Amino acid sequence: MKLGFLGAGAMGGAILNGAVKSGVIKAEDIYVYDVVQEISDKYREMGCHIAESAKDLAESVDILMSCVKPQYASTALSQLGDAMDGKAMISIMAGISTDSIREMTGGNFRLLRLMPNTPALVNEGAFALDSGTDLTEDEKGFAEKLFKSIGIVEWMPEDLIDTACGLSGAGPAYIYLVIEAMADGGVAKGLPRKTAQNLAAQTVLGAAKMVLETGEHPGYLKDQVCSPGGNTIIGVKTLEEHGVRSAFINTIIKAVERAKEIGKNK
Repeated sequence: MKLGFLGAGAMGGAILNGAVKSGVIKAEDIYVYDVVQEISDKYREMGCHIAESAKDLAESVDILMSCVKPQYASTALSQLGDAMDGKAMISIMAGISTDSIREMTGGNFRLLRLMPNTPALVNEGAFALDSGTDLTEDEKGFAEKLFKSIGIVEWMPEDLIDTACGLSGAGPAYIYLVIEAMADGGVAKGLPRKTAQNLAAQTVLGAAKMVLETGEHPGYLKDQVCSPGGNTIIGVKTLEEHGVRSAFINTIIKAVERAKEIGKNK
C-alpha cells in the first residue's frame, strides 16, 4: 500500500509519524508533497519519497491523504484531476463535505472523510470517520488500523462529522483552558507554577483514562470522589454555581454551528 500526504504539517505530520512508528506502514512506502521546503526535507531524511507536484503525488500512491488547510482545499485538490481515478482519498479537512471534495477534485475516486485532533501528536488522538465511505473493505481496514495506532476511532454518518469537529476536533483547546485555570488556582494558593501545571495536566489525563478504561458514566465517577461534606463536593457546587456545565454544552453547540458554516462557504 503506497500512502501519499498532500500536506504534511502539524496534523498530517502527526499521522505520518504515528503510522511509521507503529509499524502500520514503512517510510519508503510513503510519498509527500508539501509547498514548505523544510517539511519536504524533513520527510526526505526520514526515507519518504518527495513528490514533485500534487498530481505527481496522486499518480504515485494507492491512497492519498488530503491534509491541507480548508482554505487551500480548492487550489490543492483541483491539481489532482483524473490522476485520482480508481484510487482512494482520505480527507482530514475540517468542514469540507465529501460532495465538495469530489467537485473540487474532479475524476472518479473513492473517498473517506474524517475529523482528527491534535493529541494524535502524542498518540492520543480521537478520530471520527464517515461510515458512509465508499472505500473498499481492505482500504477501510487499513484506515482503521492506521488511526487506531495513534488514538481511538469512532465511525459515524457524515452529517455528524461536523459535530465531532466541534467536540473532539476543537475540544483540546477547551481542555487546555481548564488545565491552565486549574493550575492558576493552585498557584494562587501557593504551588509553584510548574508543579501546579503538572498536577492539573496529569489529573485531566488520569480522569479521562478512568472514563475510557472503566466504561463508567462520568457522573458515577464524579460521585465516587465526592465525600459527604468534603472539599470535592464544595468544589463541584462552586462549578455548578458558575454555570460550567452549561458553558461547555453551549461551547460545543456554537463550535459545531461554526464548522457547518465553514463548510458552506467552501
